[in-house]
Amino acid sequence: MSRFLFAGGGTAGHVNPLLAVADRLTQRSPEDEVLVLGTAEGLESRLVPMRGYELVTIPRLPFPRKPNAAALRFPGAFWSAVRHTERIIREREIAVVLGVGGYAAAPAYVAAKRTGTPVVVHEQNAKPGLANRMAAVLTTHVGVTFSNTRLPHSQVVGMPLRREIERLDRRAERAAGFAEFGLDPDRPVLLVTGGSSGARSINRTVHRAAATILGAGWQILHVVGAASDIGPSDLDGYHVLPYCDRMDLAYAAADFVVSRSGAGMVCELTAVGLPSVLVPYPVGNGEQRHNARDVVAAGGALLVDDAEFTPDWVTLQLLTVLEDRAGIADMAVRAGSVGHRDGADRMTGLVLAAAAGRRGSSTGRPTGTSTTSTTEEP
Repeated sequence: MSRFLFAGGGTAGHVNPLLAVADRLTQRSPEDEVLVLGTAEGLESRLVPMRGYELVTIPRLPFPRKPNAAALRFPGAFWSAVRHTERIIREREIAVVLGVGGYAAAPAYVAAKRTGTPVVVHEQNAKPGLANRMAAVLTTHVGVTFSNTRLPHSQVVGMPLRREIERLDRRAERAAGFAEFGLDPDRPVLLVTGGSSGARSINRTVHRAAATILGAGWQILHVVGAASDIGPSDLDGYHVLPYCDRMDLAYAAADFVVSRSGAGMVCELTAVGLPSVLVPYPVGNGEQRHNARDVVAAGGALLVDDAEFTPDWVTLQLLTVLEDRAGIADMAVRAGSVGHRDGADRMTGLVLAAAAGRRGSSTGRPTGTSTTSTTEEP
């Protein structure tokens, strides 16, 4: 029996891949255990216990961006979190630490290094975060989602996906998707989503352009987010949902998608072969634009800046795309050509390889040759 510490969280983009790997690992070896290191404020505080895993927490420690009182307190708080994580690693006899980014990842990486525990890294975004850039030099077991991610020792593994997305047969589940959302089986479906919290600019534009889209013969399944002020519509064929807990069926029903280009969304769309218009979130370090690069280059998606995604753009550009059904079918094939459905298996393989390497080195046996490739940062 081996025990693993998975570190990271904060957002669904971090928590869901972490849980996908935990599920796959324990399915392969039911005697193994996974502990999750996170914070009390992140989504992991709810999702991890719901999935049946033990959650251990450390304080949420944003890296200080400017000199202030928080910056003065940061070093002491950080090293306190590292020492706490070291105790967990030693007392629970952790075999491997897997980090996926987020506030809990950096202390876990440092604690693993100080205790001689193997580190495995998964980077979701094309533009890696600070913690994972640091950790990638500590290990040869680095999995990345996108081919344009620049990290030392990295290999493309894709995104670990939920089982229902991995196994989704859109054609077989299409009727169930129509029934789930009350859709008309004789009209194509435009799925619009901004993620779990919605996307205000996308919501506003699609809401204003809804009548035009419907007039072109389409229907709209619009997931606006629980905090949105857009409510149910009287327009026939415009279906507004505050949230959607069956995205697998939404994908099965959809013919085309408008969404943000978060890593998880891009990977799910390419895994199931859905063409899309991707509207990167305009705030942050630009990672959403980088996330979209592979699928846009393959011809499976169009990229439009947030400021340009207006009702006029929908009328002049999006409707032209939606009217070309043969073109949409071609985009679907191209989107699927860059997708991965086996990210959870590939990441689980990296975790098990790290554990086997530790066992081999502890007994003096050779650990074998690494199968990872090395991509040095410029």
